[in-house]
Amino acid sequence: MGQAQVLEKKYTVTQFLKMEEKSEIRHEFYDGEVFAMAGTTMNHNRIVGRIRGFLETIFLPKGCDVFAENIKVEAIENFYYPYPDVIVTCAPEDINGTYIVKHPSVLVEVLSKSSANYDRGFKLKKYQDIASLQYYMLVAQYECYVELFTRTAQQGVWTYQSFDKADDIISFSLLDFTMPVSAVYEGIVFLEEEKPEFEI
Repeated sequence: MGQAQVLEKKYTVTQFLKMEEKSEIRHEFYDGEVFAMAGTTMNHNRIVGRIRGFLETIFLPKGCDVFAENIKVEAIENFYYPYPDVIVTCAPEDINGTYIVKHPSVLVEVLSKSSANYDRGFKLKKYQDIASLQYYMLVAQYECYVELFTRTAQQGVWTYQSFDKADDIISFSLLDFTMPVSAVYEGIVFLEEEKPEFEI
């Protein structure tokens, strides 16, 4: 998900949450700063829907839940509250909650031109500090390409895999399920990524 302008006022988490309840647009919170979120493409929305739909078939029967785009995650308590594109949680506190997921098992971001570096860099580092998180998946929208970061038993060590074929199978062995790349991109017609009008 991309970011737009930052609102210059410094906010507390309480002020931010109250603002979000009334706001017609979404904002991410980081260390008192509030960032308005940019819009997305139709393919971005479609891919998020495909992933959420697939994960719901796996996790809803297990008593877990899957959220998409409009739910915040508490990446760092009282410090960082982003909106992942897809969230899987099995924590009763989250399932019975209202606005925030605090114990995600899986986080997914569908990459856009404006957010790719942010999602691969800053967000990756912050998400890896969430104790409950087992997987962080990055999904391209202009080509068939999925990246998966997996927590290992060794403190601070994650493995990395990438998948670029529709018949590849993504294994989430820690949570006992697999996902074909074809399920991510079902019915998606890739469009050429828009280029800026002016090169600087």
